[in-house]
Amino acid sequence: MLRFEGEYKNGEINGKGKEYDYDGKIMFEGEFINGKRNGIGKEYDDDGKIMYEGEYKNGKRNGKGKEYNYNCKLEFEGEYLNGERNGKGKEYYYNGKLKFEGEYLNGKRWNGNSYNINGNIEFTIKDGKGKIKEYDYDGLLQFEGEYLNGERWNGKGKEYYSNSKLEYEGEYLNQKEKVYDDNGKLKFERKFLNRKRWNGKVKEYEFEGEYLNGKRNGKVKEYDYDGKVKFEGEYKNGKKNGKGKGKESINNSEILEFEGEYLNGKIWNGKGREYYKNGGLIFEGEYLYGKKNGKGKEYDYNGKIIFEGEYLNGKKIE
Repeated sequence: MLRFEGEYKNGEINGKGKEYDYDGKIMFEGEFINGKRNGIGKEYDDDGKIMYEGEYKNGKRNGKGKEYNYNCKLEFEGEYLNGERNGKGKEYYYNGKLKFEGEYLNGKRWNGNSYNINGNIEFTIKDGKGKIKEYDYDGLLQFEGEYLNGERWNGKGKEYYSNSKLEYEGEYLNQKEKVYDDNGKLKFERKFLNRKRWNGKVKEYEFEGEYLNGKRNGKVKEYDYDGKVKFEGEYKNGKKNGKGKGKESINNSEILEFEGEYLNGKIWNGKGREYYKNGGLIFEGEYLYGKKNGKGKEYDYNGKIIFEGEYLNGKKIE
C-alpha cells in the first residue's frame, strides 16, 4: 500500500515528508505544501538509488535540478519547468565528461554545443535545428543525422548498435529506411509517410508485401521466426481477403492448415486441416462461409478416424 510519512496540517502533508511504494521502498523525500511536492526534494529508483535531486513546485520539477544514471553518476544538471528540462543545462557521459551544454525547450535540446568523448565540439544546434551526432555514455556513436524542432524528424539519419555496427539508415519524416541486424545483415527495407508504413512494397523480418494508406493491401507473404512462409495470399484494408494458404493458430492451441478464400481476415471457403498440439490431425475437409461444410474426416489423439462423412454449417450429418 502506498504510504506517506511526515508532517500534516489541515489533513494534508505540509512540511518535510517521505513517500514509499507498495513494497515499502522509498520513492521521494523532501518538502510538501498542501499535499504536493514543493521545495527541495530527492527521487529514488526501485533499488533505492538516487535519480533526481532539486527543486519542485506544485508537484513537478521546477527550478534547478540534477539527474543521475543507474550508477548514481551525474547525467544532467540544469533548469526545469513543469517537469521538463527548460532553460540552461548540461549533459554528461558515463565517465563524467561533458556531452552537451546549452539551452532546452520542453525537454528538447534547442541551442548549444554537443561534445565527443575527447572534449571537442561535434555539432551545434540552433533553434532546434542542425546536423548532429549523438554518443552513448561510453562515447560510442549512437546516431548521426539531422534535427528539426529538437527531434530526429526531417532528413537523413543513421543509428548504430553498441558494437558500433549500423542498425538503421533512412529518413525520419517521409521515410525510406533500411534496418540491419547486429551482424550488419539487412533485415528489411520499407517506405514510410508521416512515420507510417504507407504506400509501396515492403520487406521486413516477418512480412513481405504491399501497403496502401498504412495498411496491408495486395499480395503478401508472412514468415515465422525461422524464416519459413507461414501465410501467402491477399490482403485488403489490413485483413486477409481473397485467396490464401498457410498455417494459423485456432484458440492458441490447434493449428489450421488452410488453402482457399479469406473474408475480413477469416477463413471462408476451401480445403483445410486442423491439428493437435502433438502434430496429429484433428480434421481434414472442406469449409464454406467459415464453417465445416461438405466432406470431412475427424481423428482422435492417436490418429484413428472417429468420423468420416458430411458436414453442414459446422455440424456433422450422421
